[in-house]
Amino acid sequence: MNRNTGMNAGQIIGTMNGQQVVGLDIAKHVFQLHTVDMSTGEIINVQIKRAKALEHLANKAPCLVAMEACGGAHHWARELQALGHGVRLLHAKAVRPFVSGNKTDATDARAIWLAVQQPGVKFVGVKSATQQATLTLHRQRELMMKMRAMQTNALRGLLYEFGAIFAKGTKAMLSEVEQALADLSGQLPQMVADSLREQVARIKALGEDIVRIEKRLGLQLRQDPQMQRIAQIPGVGLLTATAAIATMGEASAFKSGREFCAWLGLVPQQTGTGGKVRLGNISKRGDTYLRTLLIHGARSVLSHAKEPGPWLEGLKGRRPASVVIVAQAAKMARTIWAVAAKQQDYQRGYQSVRPQAA
Repeated sequence: MNRNTGMNAGQIIGTMNGQQVVGLDIAKHVFQLHTVDMSTGEIINVQIKRAKALEHLANKAPCLVAMEACGGAHHWARELQALGHGVRLLHAKAVRPFVSGNKTDATDARAIWLAVQQPGVKFVGVKSATQQATLTLHRQRELMMKMRAMQTNALRGLLYEFGAIFAKGTKAMLSEVEQALADLSGQLPQMVADSLREQVARIKALGEDIVRIEKRLGLQLRQDPQMQRIAQIPGVGLLTATAAIATMGEASAFKSGREFCAWLGLVPQQTGTGGKVRLGNISKRGDTYLRTLLIHGARSVLSHAKEPGPWLEGLKGRRPASVVIVAQAAKMARTIWAVAAKQQDYQRGYQSVRPQAA
């Protein structure tokens, strides 16, 4: 335990909304806690074993605990909230500027303690256990999709060496591969043919696993009213609806739909100097997976919408297709936030009206 008795002029008061602020750096085995006793000005920097962390914090008066939004942070946030503490999760980029000197657990905890008290700092919404479970299914499905694509492309390449070609798409290739192996029976040794058939079986098994995960996501959609509201938005299907709610965490973590849209990287980059601000390509910050789903959904709206609406039709007439797709994806993201934050059903043609100033 490291205790100092003085506070220099650069240190912050150490309370937010009347609560003591605690910076907590979590790890696999040892946690580091940094705080200041406001009655004595004593700086407390202490290591805590993982198994003793909840016991240590359970004995403290309700305080504000800040952590980096890293692996396991949402779990510990829920545990601390159950103990009556307030919790703030910070992005690592918000903490990094306050790490001074060598990067150690103690300096990281102090940096978290400093960063959470800065004006205008953005917090990460705490995800529920259900939201994290939904994201787990999405991550599993995404991994299986990549594995199936790798196995399929490898099989195409291997058989191409023996003169076999296939139509585009996994389904088409699987329907033709057995005939191709039969035609190559005179060229391929039996052990190679058996190995390739085993690879075909792995590709089919991955496809079946993907279908099972999608059925589980469909069950989650039917059980969650919030996801059902999101699914009413044009261009939002099963994957986007479940991923959006699970990734967002708390809608209240964002002040507006535009802030949620910027968090997903669907707004232009801004560079400015000398009073001039230039807008570039979209920033592509935030969650790549959800942004990709929104882009695919926007592309579907442009291709299959029966009534696109005057806004979309006008945009298509004056901007390139890629710009229109991103604009539609950004509009979908803002609509998702509005439906989630207000907890109301999607209304086609709804016009948002700002309240008039008194």
